[in-house]
Amino acid sequence: MERKTDKSYTASIKFDKRLYAQDIKGSKAHAEMLANQGILTLEESKLICGGLEQIRLEINDGLFEFSEDFEDIHMNIEKALFEKIGSVAGKLHTGRSRNDQIALDLRIFVKESVQAIWEELLELRKSILDKASRNMEVYLPGYTHLQRGQPVSLAHHLLAFHEMFKRDSVRFLRVYEYADVMPLGSGALAGTTYPLDREWVANKLGFKNLSVNSMDAVSDRDFLIDFHSASAICAVHISRLCEEIVIWTSEEFDFAKLGSDFTTGSSMMPQKRNPDFAEIGRAKSGRVFGNLVAMLTILKGLPLTYNRDLQEDKEPLFDTFDTMSKTLEVINSMLSSITFNKNKMRSAIDNSNVLATDIADYLVRKGMPFREAHGIVNDLTDYVLETKQNIHELSLEKYKSFSELFEVDVTEITIENSINSRNIFGGTALENIESSMKIAKENLKKEKQNGIRD
Repeated sequence: MERKTDKSYTASIKFDKRLYAQDIKGSKAHAEMLANQGILTLEESKLICGGLEQIRLEINDGLFEFSEDFEDIHMNIEKALFEKIGSVAGKLHTGRSRNDQIALDLRIFVKESVQAIWEELLELRKSILDKASRNMEVYLPGYTHLQRGQPVSLAHHLLAFHEMFKRDSVRFLRVYEYADVMPLGSGALAGTTYPLDREWVANKLGFKNLSVNSMDAVSDRDFLIDFHSASAICAVHISRLCEEIVIWTSEEFDFAKLGSDFTTGSSMMPQKRNPDFAEIGRAKSGRVFGNLVAMLTILKGLPLTYNRDLQEDKEPLFDTFDTMSKTLEVINSMLSSITFNKNKMRSAIDNSNVLATDIADYLVRKGMPFREAHGIVNDLTDYVLETKQNIHELSLEKYKSFSELFEVDVTEITIENSINSRNIFGGTALENIESSMKIAKENLKKEKQNGIRD
């Protein structure tokens, strides 16, 4: 039995139709440039641009019928253009290949996507700074290995996430820069014989740079890898924040409470409120990682120049953008809804031995080598754990039973003093937090004012 070819297998219109606005934008600029160069008449160029605008509006309004018979977004638009303006539509493709056309569409899409994600990141960072500024003197244990370590300010803890997302903002700026290269004019792979004005097209479309090698221009997808990579790293930070929220809103910790819009009830257990949004935000990182791996795998064995394999670069791109954009929006709203159980955080400090390091440092200041001091305080903590006490509850007499260097001033080691004694740059002392927060707010304001193309 003879099998018929399934054209839908190679058709990309079902997903690359999403690039219609970018494709039409690039085609209109190309048509105008062709007229400027005398390759088309002004009347032909206007006719083409008018037809393209009609098509754009039809797609916007959901009136356009896409067909797999015409394979991709480029041919669907070109076929519709023929129907609207006749044979002059065939002149649009002068000096152009689908290879440099799709490279252009993707670069425009990535630039627009980065713009949107970057703006969401700025809003998330603002939310974090707002939360931090209202919780300067709220104290909780800082953890290593999920074990209570040292006391810190809640503001200092939150600002750690601000630093992560600030680095993400910078990474997306670099992605924008890498995508900001205009490839049109590269043709199929070797350039074109027509006297195209590539600089004019670049300026018209808002590109800062021109591609310098036609073979690289039509086959380069590094900017997509960069986009996926920046997104994956940002997704890691989102996942870590979500994990923190899941832990903090558990009954075991009870450090925070989510707004009711960001929790759901159990289908069986009526008492439960589950942090579903945080859990989904945590899980979304997995699909973003997968899209990065998919893109790397698609590219790893491709010879120059364009290969049909590159058709598979679009779905991961769209999925990563949609995932990141929505997740950042949700996480920002979720963070705004959080309230903190300040008493519970303080109790977690008071009922622990988070001042042990401070006591070791006390002995060092009295002249004892740190390793010896560490051993003595380790014995101290073993004792208080066995006797179900806390270090700060011990009498001076008991302190002295471990070392004669202990004096009455050991009682000056308190949570507040511990935190504010760490006034080294980057530490959790309140004066440091105030300074770093002031700088962060000023920088954020400048970033917003300057925009992504500063």
